[in-house]
Amino acid sequence: MPERIGLFGGTFDPPHLGHLILASEAQSQLELDRLLWTLTPEPPHKQDQPITPVEHRLAMVNLAIQDNPSFELSRVELDRPGPHYTLDTVKLIADQNPGAEIVPIIGGDSLRDLPTWHRPKEILYACHWVGVMRRPGDTPNLEVLESKLPGISSKVHYVDAPLLEIASREIRSRIANGETFRYYLPKPVYEYIEQNQLYHQSQIVNRKS
Repeated sequence: MPERIGLFGGTFDPPHLGHLILASEAQSQLELDRLLWTLTPEPPHKQDQPITPVEHRLAMVNLAIQDNPSFELSRVELDRPGPHYTLDTVKLIADQNPGAEIVPIIGGDSLRDLPTWHRPKEILYACHWVGVMRRPGDTPNLEVLESKLPGISSKVHYVDAPLLEIASREIRSRIANGETFRYYLPKPVYEYIEQNQLYHQSQIVNRKS
């Protein structure tokens, strides 16, 4: 059986319990041997927004996943210049893991937007599946997508994800406003934020997750 590797990307600013729950569901439901957390240093769609320095986000992801041997941090997007596109990331991970099945994991909103991504047809060709986080009541229209990206229906595999009202943006806002935020985060991440005084009033917090 070929190794099956999932790619779970994001800015992780900060990584929270919702990320860990979704990553765990993806690994289980897609039967992934490994799940690579691909930290994005400068996402193309957030270039006009301030983001916490990558060294802090890197440290927090490492702390968040350190007790799960199936979760790994991938530097594939850290060790090359941006902008970073999904197609390039998939190809690089495939080159690093010959014979492996590569499964990028995206949200339902991203699935609907997939035809507008950078070279979307090549993404479908390069990956084994596309794992799509499906929230309760969310039913993307694959017929419409199929008309724009022929073959996508056979690539999409849904991950039934719990409805989690946790967002990095909300956590940043809570910290800045002096509200409680301890139990939104793994304990080591909470301690790191406190130790380094991240997301406090002196920082801009009105940013998207």
